[in-house]
Amino acid sequence: MFHAAMKAAIEDARTLAQMDALSRQLWQGHGSGVLGDEDAQALAERLHGRRSAIRDGIRPVGIPAGRASLFPPRARSASPDRAASRDRRRLLACSGPMPPALAARFTTGQLAVLRIVGDEVATKGVCGLCVDAIAARAGVCRRLAQAAIRLAEGDGLLTIEERRHEGRKNSPNLVRIISREWQAWMRRGRRGSHREQTEAAPPVQGIGCKPIHPTDKGITLGMISPAEPSKKLPERQSQTRP
Repeated sequence: MFHAAMKAAIEDARTLAQMDALSRQLWQGHGSGVLGDEDAQALAERLHGRRSAIRDGIRPVGIPAGRASLFPPRARSASPDRAASRDRRRLLACSGPMPPALAARFTTGQLAVLRIVGDEVATKGVCGLCVDAIAARAGVCRRLAQAAIRLAEGDGLLTIEERRHEGRKNSPNLVRIISREWQAWMRRGRRGSHREQTEAAPPVQGIGCKPIHPTDKGITLGMISPAEPSKKLPERQSQTRP
């Protein structure tokens, strides 16, 4: 019901203010669990296309006809293969990016985003990727990636350090994980992967040396029947006596 109502409202919107209000309602519904990841992304793409159509029809005063804005349009990042993006975010979400108690708070797309952030933090100590790069790796849209990171920040799992520059382009934010439970989970995961690599590697043997396999005394003693030592004991005693 909510999906159909949002779809009809997007088609009936005629102003940019209405589109902004619908965008807020869309992501509020996604955050509350009314909309799934795929439905939210499909509606976001439809809303973006509708907003572009409305913006193209606007002719501001003082700007020559044929030029809709003084600023060049920003290239919109869209997945060339939506099925591949869907499979990628499902795989990332199912790979255990965080403890189950924490993962239960997030959707599949949000878990995929947090897996990318967690991998960067585990490797470099901090995640300095831009939002577009995180969204592309996770197989989600830019807005969903932003919402997932802000939601994790609100839950006290990570911190966001903004790097703004006056008069020039801002640098990507720095994301750091502060949840001890999440940090311990990542450390265990790295130790487990290292252990698997060590066990999978073939043992290194010296050149020209034959490996020695010591006899297992427990197996050797277990194979001897208790009657045999009692038979041999008198013979050994007779040999030792003068």
